[in-house]
Amino acid sequence: MLVAVVMLFVVGAMAALSIDAVTIYTARSEAQVAADGAALAAARVLANSGATSDTTGSSMASAWTLATAVALQVAERNQVGGANLTASQIAIPPAPAGTTTNPTFTISVQVTNLPTFFARIWGSRFITVGASATAEVYNPSGTIGTSASSAPPVAPLCVKPWLLPNMDPTSPTTAIFDPTSGAINNPNLLGWTSVPPGTGIPMSLVCDPPTKASGDCSGILPNPVAWEYYPGDQTSFPAPTTALPACSSIPTPTAYQESIAGCIQTPIACNGSVTIDTSDYSTRDSETADAVNCLTHATANNGDKVDVSGGSNAPFQFLAGTDNPIAGLAGKDVMVSDSLVTVPVFNSTNGVPPSNPVIIVGFVQLFLNPDGFAAPDSGASSGNVNATIINMAGCGTKATGAPILGNGASPVAVRLISPP
Repeated sequence: MLVAVVMLFVVGAMAALSIDAVTIYTARSEAQVAADGAALAAARVLANSGATSDTTGSSMASAWTLATAVALQVAERNQVGGANLTASQIAIPPAPAGTTTNPTFTISVQVTNLPTFFARIWGSRFITVGASATAEVYNPSGTIGTSASSAPPVAPLCVKPWLLPNMDPTSPTTAIFDPTSGAINNPNLLGWTSVPPGTGIPMSLVCDPPTKASGDCSGILPNPVAWEYYPGDQTSFPAPTTALPACSSIPTPTAYQESIAGCIQTPIACNGSVTIDTSDYSTRDSETADAVNCLTHATANNGDKVDVSGGSNAPFQFLAGTDNPIAGLAGKDVMVSDSLVTVPVFNSTNGVPPSNPVIIVGFVQLFLNPDGFAAPDSGASSGNVNATIINMAGCGTKATGAPILGNGASPVAVRLISPP
């Protein structure tokens, strides 16, 4: 009888360890997945909102509100122990930690009513499981210039082959980024746009008349002009071979068009060097126009747009257009858009033609608008690209160390820093 009684407790303990322990570990993993996903989603909202480029910090509170709402939505779609999380089980701080340009987003989930099975023989009907995750939003423009030592640069993917000189389009004698520290010189550039009723100029190719024949970048390159780009060559910006969009306007895209409409998988590192294409490319303007419209799903000028209902400043939100390929999305706010692109800014000198290779000192994230809206040359093959500045990320030549990869089209990197 004594052996039978002892065996009962031994078997019960083994059952509790084998079944309840598996239940606990499974629920703990589910809680961690929920926390990780919510933290990363919220961090990406902060990255794409432009708030980390606003050195005044005035837009961070509104961006944090948007990020918190997204984090809750993502977390509540996850199940822990067979039931969806609720708002009462999710904890988010009232404000971000870190700095304006380098904030962190922490989210914690805790479930206190996870039922047990065999452990009930010891009176434990419910157990508590929880997890937390912290995601970092890294914009080097405010970190490298103020740190006692150098900080790592960023290296985003999907960078477009348009090399902009480091010249402020609103004040060409002023640099967009400090060429050494990468600091943003003019925070008012955030939200600057060439889209009517904007007062800016569309981004265009510098190798155009009257300097040379259209598209001819051979020989001595023209002097840098604010908001006029030099084309990157295929060595630095190799055309992608997969996940290319299908567009009726370009049934057989060139390598240059593929590098615009597709995603270049080669990371372009800040404080790294790239090469300008010095070929005579007479069709570059028309190819640019078609590729931009292909990328932005705007062949009928009905692509995605910047949502200005809350104002034209950060935090930015985006509205899906009627040409958006996702059914039922038109007119709704979207967190990301194919119209969001990253363009490199190289270290230029006013009045001095650039020479290969050039050094990247920062990136601007642009929201591309349909080519048909471009002015003054609004022809279908103008190659002029209307754009709104959504983000600025500079690192200058002071950044050293292994670069942090950006998240897709954004030069503002997002990554989990806790748990490791």
